[in-house]
Amino acid sequence: IDTSHGISLQNGAVPGEQGKQEKSIKRGNWGNQIEFVLTSVGYAVGLGNVWRFPYLCYRNGGGAFMFPYFIMLVFCGIPLFFMELSFGQFASQGCLGVWRVSPMFKGVGYGMMVVSTYIGIYYNVVICIAFYYFFVSMTRVLPWTYCSNPWNTPDCVGVLDGNLSSRAALNITQLLNTTQKRTSPSEEYWRRYVLNLSDDIGNLGEVRLPLLGCLGVSWVVVFLCLIKGVKSSGKVVYFTATFPYVVLTILFVRGITLEGAVTGIMYYLTPQWDKILNAKVWGDAASQIFYSLGCAWGGLITMASYNKFNNNCYRDSIIISITNCATSVYAGFVIFSILGFMANHLGVDVSKVADHGPGLAFVAYPEALTLLPISPLWSILFFFMLILLGLGTQFCLLETLVTAIVDEVGNEWIIRKKTFVTLGVAVAGFLLGVPLTTQAGIYWLLLMDNYAASFSLVVISCIMCVAIMYIYGHRNYFKDIEMMLGFPPPLFFQICWRFISPAIIFFILVFTVIQYRPISYNEYVYPTWAISIGFLMALSSVICIPIYAIYKVCRSEGDTLLERLKNATKASKDWGPALPEHRSGRYAPVFSPSTESHLEVQPLQPEKGQSEAAAASPVQGSNGSAHSQDSRL
Repeated sequence: IDTSHGISLQNGAVPGEQGKQEKSIKRGNWGNQIEFVLTSVGYAVGLGNVWRFPYLCYRNGGGAFMFPYFIMLVFCGIPLFFMELSFGQFASQGCLGVWRVSPMFKGVGYGMMVVSTYIGIYYNVVICIAFYYFFVSMTRVLPWTYCSNPWNTPDCVGVLDGNLSSRAALNITQLLNTTQKRTSPSEEYWRRYVLNLSDDIGNLGEVRLPLLGCLGVSWVVVFLCLIKGVKSSGKVVYFTATFPYVVLTILFVRGITLEGAVTGIMYYLTPQWDKILNAKVWGDAASQIFYSLGCAWGGLITMASYNKFNNNCYRDSIIISITNCATSVYAGFVIFSILGFMANHLGVDVSKVADHGPGLAFVAYPEALTLLPISPLWSILFFFMLILLGLGTQFCLLETLVTAIVDEVGNEWIIRKKTFVTLGVAVAGFLLGVPLTTQAGIYWLLLMDNYAASFSLVVISCIMCVAIMYIYGHRNYFKDIEMMLGFPPPLFFQICWRFISPAIIFFILVFTVIQYRPISYNEYVYPTWAISIGFLMALSSVICIPIYAIYKVCRSEGDTLLERLKNATKASKDWGPALPEHRSGRYAPVFSPSTESHLEVQPLQPEKGQSEAAAASPVQGSNGSAHSQDSRL
């Protein structure tokens, strides 16, 4: 090491090294470790934990769903989470830059970007609906309390309408007619007023201006929090990642003190074991783990890339994964205690009360809130919590896209202008979200939720496992982790990464194909053309992988196809730790006698420098600062 320092001082590589260190400083780092953990918790714990997990649990056999859920977490979720964190942290690159490890697979990075784009578009629409409810809650009486509004139908029966005896009479007549016809004021408010739902996905109707305004607000908030990249968002997460737990706890305490809450919680926890043989349950468990932990979205790689090189991401991955799943289960208690209370109140079974899909958070919950004293306060708190949960995820989705673009272009100019890139992505996201605020918006939102971001994630994840473990080589990767953390990954993770996780992922994929059912929203069944669009969205992220691979093989050197394949999958010369002081072992710069001339020549004659660099790889290692501009030129 000393000699190399000596040489580098003689031949003037120090300016280059400083440039490289400054590049890391320019790129930014987390202020401290807590910021990274909180951001990742905020990323993993999202709206899905509140409006997706309890609903999946309720749909897939109550407590029986926990079994596949935790199996998937242990054998698939945590290992993949650790793999993505270590991958991003080792290379200090976003989801595109890390694929220097095997350039042919860079399409996986593009696939992750496409998935993050889809999710980023519709996720912010859900946040904007939460914003809308948040604003309308600022009244003395919540607008969905009674059935006396212009948008209500004769079928509407409020929880607070009339006194007890007449309500009991209503209940009996209701049961005599058909229990099904009863609609709550909150459901009518949601469907007939907030969404003003059209009858078909193709019938867009008008844009709902209040929702459009709220969508603008939510994009502005996301942009302002990311205006300085991880420097600004790292400070915001101190609040956005912790406050939701305060609200959840308040609602939990209120929920379990209600009459009938126990019934709801029993419904949530009582296993229906016959459902466990249904592949859909396992598929849902897996996609919920992916969806919830954010595996294969590219966000984890991006967030970890801002870590210090020697940070213990093994510890972080376990803390974050377990916090995330505990939150899901906890949120289920909060939701089901209130569903049980409502069912008890209406004298029906728990399964009759809840609306499927995101409506759970915007129908069942708001209605329950009308029963609490000072209900507007609880409503404001609850929707504020939803907004914060959503924003935590949205920050990372946007940062993923911006980091990928900035790292890919990689010159000084774009690093300085990163704020404008963020602005551009935010404006595009807003414009693409506009169709989701129309009268058919919720149909499109659910279509994107079901197709764009479910099983394409599974494919991406599987290919990532294979590329790192089998193409780059598991021994190489374990050595990299040992170099970074000081210890190799534990045996359990080595086995999971190499065999168990890819196998589980593959089986789920097969199961899903066999068990596939088209989606519906309440009674509405989607037309074939809409489902085709769904499949095209799912395909659009996966198709990046073969397209880029073919392109890369065609562009690689070699006479035979096999040689080209070998060259396309071989790690590029600039793969490895970003900062020179971490490039030890097989990444250590080796100096040739003629180094001096290269170092002088390289910046002046990039083409010549690059061809010589190909011949003498050490140069590439020793003076990394020039490599990014060279390879672009």
